[in-house]
Parts: sequence; C-alpha cells; structure tokens
Amino acid sequence: MHPNLYALGAIALWACLASLGVALKHVPPFLLTGIALLIGSVPAWPLARQWRVPPRTLALGVYGLFGFHFLLFIALRMAPPVEANLVNYLWPLFIVVLAPVFLPGLRLKAAHVLAALAGFAGAAIAILGGGGASGAWSWGYLPALGSAFIWASYSLWTRRVPAFPTAAIGLFGLVSGLLSLACHVLLEPTPALGGRDWLLLALMGLGPLGAAFFLWDKALKAGDARHIGILSYLTPLASTSLLVLVTGRPFTGAIALAAALIIGAAVVGTRAR
Repeated sequence: MHPNLYALGAIALWACLASLGVALKHVPPFLLTGIALLIGSVPAWPLARQWRVPPRTLALGVYGLFGFHFLLFIALRMAPPVEANLVNYLWPLFIVVLAPVFLPGLRLKAAHVLAALAGFAGAAIAILGGGGASGAWSWGYLPALGSAFIWASYSLWTRRVPAFPTAAIGLFGLVSGLLSLACHVLLEPTPALGGRDWLLLALMGLGPLGAAFFLWDKALKAGDARHIGILSYLTPLASTSLLVLVTGRPFTGAIALAAALIIGAAVVGTRAR
C-alpha cells in the first residue's frame, strides 16, 4: 500500500477527534486522554514481544504521544479553543519545513514552501470559518505552539532512531496513557461515566488515539515526510466539516475556500520532486 494511503487513513481518523471530543467535553481532558490511549494500545498487546525498544526510542514515543496532548490540553484551558487549535495545526507546516533539518539528504524546494503556506492558510480558514475567533492574545498560545513542535519533531525523529516495529506504538500509548491518568489523579476530579461515555471513549481509543498512530507510523517509515506533512492539512478541513455536519451548522464560503487551498497545496506538494 502506498505510504500516502496510510497517512490519509490516520487523517480520516483524526478528523473524528474533535466531534468525539465535543460529545465527551464533560470528561476531564487527562482522564479522557489516559483512557483513550490505554484502549488504543490494546490491539498491540498480543504483539508485546515486539515492544523491546531502546530506552531512547521509548522516550521519544512518550515525548510524542504524552507531551503533545499534555501541552495541547493546557493550551485549550488557557486560550480560546478555536485559536489554540489553529496554533496547534502548525504541526504539518513544521513537518514540511523542518524535514531537511531532522532528515539529512532531504531538500526543501520552493514548491514545498508555497504548498505548506497555502495549506496553513487553508487550515486557518477552515478552523476560523467553522467556529469563529475572538482574536485576543492569550498565553495559552505558547503551549499550543509547543504541542505543534512536539508532534512535528516526534514524527520526524522516528526516522532517526533505530528501526522499531510499528507494534511498539502500543507501548508508547500504554506508557503515555498511564502518565495521563497520573496527571488526572493529581490535577482533576473524577466524574461518573455512563455507558454512552465508555462507548465513545472506546471509539476514540480505537480510532483517533489508537489506530491512527499505527497508520501514521507506517506512513512516516515508508513515505516522504514533506508530502505527508502537506497532506496533513486535510485534517483541520475534514475535522471542521464533520463538526459542521454534527452540529447542524450550514457550510460557508470559508469552508469551500479552505478546501480549494488545502487540496491545491496537497497536489502541488506531493508532485514536487
């Protein structure tokens, strides 16, 4: 299977994350993340023999899965969610422009830069057009920027550590989930969860916070990080469009413009050689 198809599979699953998050907004974020990551690691438990990775690799996995969500949830608490989410969606741009820094042998061409900028413009229009923005400054934007850098650098660094089986992503999720639950115990109250909550948590864990990470790893190991980074701009577009459908809001010209920019950027970026 072509690496870009793995990336598109992860993107499709991540597009559901915001809608699931809205349905579970009453669940504290660290509890939500911890349970979902633990559930997401379960399919890899039968392959636990493949979890033998060097400490450096495990540290990188926890850095990516736990560090990204830790800073993102701080950002969402400190800053308006729409704007914080927008800043967080700088990670595809970081993947594209930082690829030559983290991965020797890759060169960044003008087409990649233009595609990345167009893709980010489309992402901004998709998010702001789907939810509105106040435009006010908040210190929460700094952890949002940090979360974007963490996910981009994690995605690129996986190509620099000794090769590890994709099944080891289950170990990363398991350890990250336990750390998230520890943060929950220290920082958050524990609510009562109903049957519907557990069903949605299972969907989130098996999809956006589970299978998506395995697909993403396979894409990064076999594909061009610059192309995958540009394709990632489909995530905010798909996520915002799904939220529009779920909430019953009408589609707007902003969403159409975002689609044109993002799809155009993906075509230009993936064709660049």
